[in-house]
Amino acid sequence: MYHNPVLLQESIDGLSIKENGIYVDVTFGGGGHSKEILKRLGVQGKLFAFDQDEDALDNSLDDNRFTLINENFRYIKQFLKFYGIRKVDGILADFGVSSHQFDKAERGFSTRFDADLDMRMSKKNNISAYDVVNTYNYDDLRKVLFNYGDLRNANAMAARIIAKREEAPIQTTEQLKDILQQFMPKSKEHKILAQIYQAIRIEVNQEIMVIEEFLVQTPEILDAGLSFIGRPFGKTVYTGWAI
Repeated sequence: MYHNPVLLQESIDGLSIKENGIYVDVTFGGGGHSKEILKRLGVQGKLFAFDQDEDALDNSLDDNRFTLINENFRYIKQFLKFYGIRKVDGILADFGVSSHQFDKAERGFSTRFDADLDMRMSKKNNISAYDVVNTYNYDDLRKVLFNYGDLRNANAMAARIIAKREEAPIQTTEQLKDILQQFMPKSKEHKILAQIYQAIRIEVNQEIMVIEEFLVQTPEILDAGLSFIGRPFGKTVYTGWAI
């Protein structure tokens, strides 16, 4: 099951949907936002949705106004152009990991399960968490942990990982947790472990770079004065930008 979107009505209200407008949901997931957008569109309206996760294809909507594109939203301009769309009336983005991805133990996103080091949002990704943990050099690994996880012990953690992987490859999330256990006092274990997972996940999926590439394209795609509504990844707050 995919999660129900947070602040669904507020998010869609912020798009100020025009009955016959063209809209894009760049993080389709379970389709919660897309379903609400379609409710407000007329028969001539169009909705394009992006999701790189192959699991999201199972949630595709049977509606001739709707097109689901199984690709990363960093390619938004390229794929909209393919469908003959150069300008849209609004874009919605809900950045981060869905509860469905957390709940699928084998994906490796959740601190609740032991799983292979994966953390890819798409099977087409070139690298996995295994590659980050087992092949990154010390400097690159500490930067990932510090920059994306805000971990004060990033230097020592990177050194510990490299020392242990020389003994044997680190294969699973539980092995990684055990290796870094000394940096996680009991009172902060869950918080620090979540920061470690977040840092590796962001690197695996190039999340910062993807969002930057996406945002650079939005002014070219949006009609002047219209809106982009976003939920910043890693946060639980709602934010809207007018572009």
